[in-house]
Formats: sequence, C-alpha cells, structure tokens
Amino acid sequence: MEINHSHLVLDACCILNFCASGHFIKILKSIPAQIVVTEVVREKELITLQRLKDKENTGAIHFEKAILQGLILVVDFESELEEETFINYAFELGDDGESATFAIAISRGWAVATDDKKATSFFQKEAPYLQILSTLEIVKYWSEQDQLKPTELAAVLYAIKTESRYIPPRTHPLLSWWTTSIQQN
Repeated sequence: MEINHSHLVLDACCILNFCASGHFIKILKSIPAQIVVTEVVREKELITLQRLKDKENTGAIHFEKAILQGLILVVDFESELEEETFINYAFELGDDGESATFAIAISRGWAVATDDKKATSFFQKEAPYLQILSTLEIVKYWSEQDQLKPTELAAVLYAIKTESRYIPPRTHPLLSWWTTSIQQN
C-alpha cells in the first residue's frame, strides 16, 4: 500500500473497524503517513468509543492513547473555506463525519480512509485526484507488514465483522481476499 499524501484522514467507520480488530495501535503504527482525525469525527461520530458508566471500553482507551502518543493528530477547520466546504458536503451527504473528513482532506491535499460507499462515490467524482483507502486495504497492508499467520488474520477479520458489523460490499476489490482470509478461522 502506497500513500501518495503526507497525511491520512481516518473517517469514523475505519476507526471503529480498527478498534474492533483488537489491534488498533499496531494498525496505526503500520500506516506510512501521519494519521489524522477531524474534531467533528472525534466529538460527534465516535460516540460508541466513549466510556460507558461502570464499564471500560478498550476502544475508547486505545483511541485516547493513540492521540496522547501522537499516533493520531486531531485537526479542526482552519479557514472559512474549509467550514463552508464542510457545510456544502454535509448538505449533499447528510453526514457530518464524512463531510468534515473530506472537506479537510481536499483543502489540505491529504488522503482519506473510509468505507462509506456513498461518500467514496461522491468524492471520486468531486476530487478524483484524492486517494481514498478502505479498512481492508489498511488491514491487509498491516497484516503483511506484521506477517500475521492465517489464523491470526482470520481472527482479526472476524472481530471486525462481528464487533463492528462490517462486511465489504460485493464490489470491493479485496472481497476475495477477505473471504479467503476469514475462512482460515
């Protein structure tokens, strides 16, 4: 996996999938770019990672730890243009997380990681020069870098499937890799 930009902005769906894998920090460390999350995603979209009363949520703990360690940089809008772009995208997509992620990525020339089909389709037309990665591309890259055994990889993919309720669409280019890998469990 090659990232053609200095930064990679993660959308909430990818963060949730990486947390569900049980290897959040390891996956982030494997990515060859500065990882970024927007303030909108951190505040509004990652509610499920918040600590529950009387119960610790490891996803929230790992997310906070990644921010404290500098693995994730939290950014907010820096200009009126970014805010205006965000508002326009939110109107088009009906989702604040993807809209903030792409508004900042397009403004700053950064890559994006998302699994949202509607957002991906919209932004491939809106900004065809922007690199868009998916959970599967990043997890596959990490699994190859860490040389996971097939049974370990299957367990990771199964955790993503069950904990995050993620299943790649039939049109995903890595669907056969997912199907073959998850069957090793």
